[in-house]
Amino acid sequence: MAQKGVQLDQETFSCSICLDLLKDPVTTTCGHSYCRNCIKTHFNKEDSKGVHSCPQCRKTFTPRPVLEKNVMLAALVEQLKKTGLQAAPANLCYAGPEDVACDVCTGRKLKAIKSCLSCPASYCEKHLQPHYDAAPLKKHKLVDPYRKTQENICSRHDEVMKIFCRTDQQSICYLCLMDEHKGHETVPAAAERTERQKELEVRRLNIQQRIQEREKDVKLLQQEVEAINGSADKAVEDSEKMFTELIRLLQKRSSDVKQQVRSQQETEVSRVKELQEKLEQEIAELKRKDGELEQLSHTEDHNQFLHNYPSLSALSESTHSSSINIRPLSYFEDVTAAVSETRDKLQDILREEWTNISLTVTEVDVLLSPAEPKTRAGFLKYSREITLDPNTANTHLLLSEGNRKVTVKRQKLMTPCQSTGYEFQKDQLTEKLAIVLFLLWPAFV
Repeated sequence: MAQKGVQLDQETFSCSICLDLLKDPVTTTCGHSYCRNCIKTHFNKEDSKGVHSCPQCRKTFTPRPVLEKNVMLAALVEQLKKTGLQAAPANLCYAGPEDVACDVCTGRKLKAIKSCLSCPASYCEKHLQPHYDAAPLKKHKLVDPYRKTQENICSRHDEVMKIFCRTDQQSICYLCLMDEHKGHETVPAAAERTERQKELEVRRLNIQQRIQEREKDVKLLQQEVEAINGSADKAVEDSEKMFTELIRLLQKRSSDVKQQVRSQQETEVSRVKELQEKLEQEIAELKRKDGELEQLSHTEDHNQFLHNYPSLSALSESTHSSSINIRPLSYFEDVTAAVSETRDKLQDILREEWTNISLTVTEVDVLLSPAEPKTRAGFLKYSREITLDPNTANTHLLLSEGNRKVTVKRQKLMTPCQSTGYEFQKDQLTEKLAIVLFLLWPAFV
């Protein structure tokens, strides 16, 4: 009895989470005590839910409760430690919040190790022993700990449901068979389970086959994704290289034009300046002559005037034209116009080619079904030229040159077979029927 009292004290001062003696005991608002670290860890796991609960009574708290130290309980635990009291033996494994508890244990319940579908109940190691010793209990079906054993009990007759009613598709007890299920198609639950188990295996086989098919599809799609990504990366890389080459080519052409313009500019400016210098020299010479003539004009000695005039009045012949033709200011404007024209042509080419490039990008062929076209260009991709066969055309239809158009004639036409002397009897169709045949003809080609 003394030992039993000690065991009771061990249970009283043990944490229901770690099953050890309380360490730094704290109390929730519902009155249960735990180790501070144990309950904090429990609440931390529930933070994401927004609602916290007591592991023992399941009472919920919103917001997270503030933990208060249980001073009296802490003092008692310290006294028990000094007296040599230890935690519960390791072989006594109490049921935690997530465990299935023994239905026979009183007070604090031990963890169940088996559940009996025949009783139905769950048992710890101690209370399960009769199922191994008692002959009637040896026939019971034991399974791993199962929470829903009570669902096997008929709510009306409080008996184990061992029969399955196929008429109502539900489990029943033998008393139900005599009552509201009388006359129904019933079989033992085990027999129904065996049959359903076969159906289950067939369904599982079908599901597994579908899983394998879908896994193959997923693998193909993954390969397709990798192929698309690889192809897209290569296309982007190659496109960037080609556009870089185009840009480099344009830059080179720009540099060439600049160099040619500057070279021609230097040549023309040098030529103009050379001519300008010669003209300025000629102007200086003419001014000197004019000065001498002016001085001569003021000479009062007639003989001196007549003697010097012949040599001064003679002008040397100019090596340049009497006048310089100044053209309109359009020296390098033609270059600008030519570059502008080239730019416009490039823009037109890029605009036209960009449409082709864009269509090519949108027409990437993948494993998935192609999207239904929504634009005229999309529909034209599937267009085909239709050519009519004059040998099989109705005698009331006149084909145009090239056999692309048809006209309905009231007068019957000779068929090629008739024109060669053979009798080829045609059905006398109305104009409407002939048109219908013409419209439906592509379906038979």
